[in-house]
Amino acid sequence: MGRVWSCAGLRWGADGPALVWGGGRVSPLVRGGRIAFGVAEDGVRTCVGARGHACPRATAVPGRGTGARCEECARLERAHSVAADTVADDPRPYHVYLAWFGAGLVKVGITGVERGSARLLEQGAVTFSWLGRGPLMASRRAEELLRAALRVPDRIPYADKREMRGVLSGTGAGGVERVAEIAELHARAGLLDGWPESLERMPFEPVDHTEVFGLTGLPPAEGVVSELAAGCAVSGELLAAAGPDLHLATGRGVVVLDTRLMPGWELTSAGGDDRPAFPVRESRRAASGVQDGLF
Repeated sequence: MGRVWSCAGLRWGADGPALVWGGGRVSPLVRGGRIAFGVAEDGVRTCVGARGHACPRATAVPGRGTGARCEECARLERAHSVAADTVADDPRPYHVYLAWFGAGLVKVGITGVERGSARLLEQGAVTFSWLGRGPLMASRRAEELLRAALRVPDRIPYADKREMRGVLSGTGAGGVERVAEIAELHARAGLLDGWPESLERMPFEPVDHTEVFGLTGLPPAEGVVSELAAGCAVSGELLAAAGPDLHLATGRGVVVLDTRLMPGWELTSAGGDDRPAFPVRESRRAASGVQDGLF
């Protein structure tokens, strides 16, 4: 087997998306560039460990999982997690936000002020606006208030986000519609009773990521890589990157690769070889018969 690399996943920064590799090496992702890699015939996916420490048992983990951790390491990773509500005394300020992923797909969430909009890029939010800023627990209470009063969820499945990207109408009328949708929710949120006093209200100032992600004119995906597998590979032109997903133009049509499937594998170059493609499942749109499927 030739040279191998271990991938730590996709990271969004000021210069856009990049793949991060073991040892700290970073590969910026540029639309129109080529993505090509594979897994060796005898490859096995192993747990990536927790909180900067290797898994003590190097436990094998499923190829379909997006966490790349065994049960024990997953518990350790979440032991001091804001998302898991295990850090109630975090002194840092937090933003409360509304994020739009598609018509009717709006969520509320919180993120550390110091992170700026990175969390929204990581989630694949097409448009978002801040709602408020304040201490962690006040931000959590505001998040719960919106969930209960406006029936806005705090989670949206990635599969739902992917299905919407290929039908977005870019920065024209579609942009107006999505801004109007979160503007209406932002206004309703401002009228609610029960906002924590320590939470600073923030005006409606929408931020759109359509061009950042490359969604204008993006063709609907025909399929989604369901898992990486030993002896297989992927090769395609990068059309768009949104959240953890890469939309690739391949010989089998547009395929979405969730980069959260990559950690835990030893990856090799796949330029010009004849390895079979990673397993791909039809997108829900293709399976419904909206257009001819390729799989």
